[in-house]
Amino acid sequence: MPDPAGELPSLLGTPAPVPERGLFSLAELEPAHLHHLVARSVQLFRDRGAHDRPLRDRVVGVLFTRTSTRTRTAFHSATVRLGGTPIAYGPGDLQLNTGESVPDTGRVFGAMLDLLVARTAGPLAELRELSRAGGLPVVNAMAAEEHPTQGVCDLAVLLLAFGDLSGIRVLYTGEGNNTATALAHGLATVPGAHVTFATPPGYGLPADALAAARKSAAGGGARIEEIHDLADAPAEVDVVYTTRWQTTGTSKPDPSWREVFRPFHVDGALLARWPRALFLHDLPAHRGDEVAGEVLDGPRSLAWTQAAMKLPSAMAVLEHGSGSLPA
Repeated sequence: MPDPAGELPSLLGTPAPVPERGLFSLAELEPAHLHHLVARSVQLFRDRGAHDRPLRDRVVGVLFTRTSTRTRTAFHSATVRLGGTPIAYGPGDLQLNTGESVPDTGRVFGAMLDLLVARTAGPLAELRELSRAGGLPVVNAMAAEEHPTQGVCDLAVLLLAFGDLSGIRVLYTGEGNNTATALAHGLATVPGAHVTFATPPGYGLPADALAAARKSAAGGGARIEEIHDLADAPAEVDVVYTTRWQTTGTSKPDPSWREVFRPFHVDGALLARWPRALFLHDLPAHRGDEVAGEVLDGPRSLAWTQAAMKLPSAMAVLEHGSGSLPA
């Protein structure tokens, strides 16, 4: 009988830590890299078959512990269209629910998957830990701090609509949530962009995210500002963007928060201030809260184009991620 004594330590020992890999925040991408993902999303929007099935023979975990319609469907469908095999996990499927640690879960994922797309109930740090422990690329499909794949999608829709993002003027109104953070980091890389976040007092972008976006913007000629009264909004904007007031998986401690948000409602009267501006919403929408039905379903709304762009932008992200996998 062979003596395994010389092999067991290498087989059973704790693996050495490895650097995290994947897409965690748009702030961490080089501008050229981000702009490539955005342009590639538009290419795939126009032709979903413009690829060579880069995920063939690959297995992609799609872990969503929070509700999702567009992002989850997009990444599952994108995996299949790129030739990969998805394994979907819902909120009750993993032993994390029984107390298994995030690093232990990551080690198991790394032994069986080639790439992981994840939206969890925890902070971004958990996704980084899954990547380090498992030694596999992880795509942040929304964490508390940021929704970077939504940012790629949004910039792709703007590129599709305007042809060139340089100098674009965007007014975002509502909560400074994870979608707003991704938008700030993304547009901070666009030369001459002017982005105004109109948020209720106390509901602005996180101070560190706003500071980082402003610093990045200053280096490339863009401008990021935050106001708390729509009366102070710019005289000219190209796009008005809002999101639902109750961010997925969160709650607000102030019982009267709806009244605080009411002045930031986007209706026909508000949009009339900028007669040529287009409208964006990442969905799901609550008609009558953050947006009026006449705006969401009106001729200037790109919300449904955004929804459709989720698939090609997911394909672009996964296609890029496949480049870091061993042949």
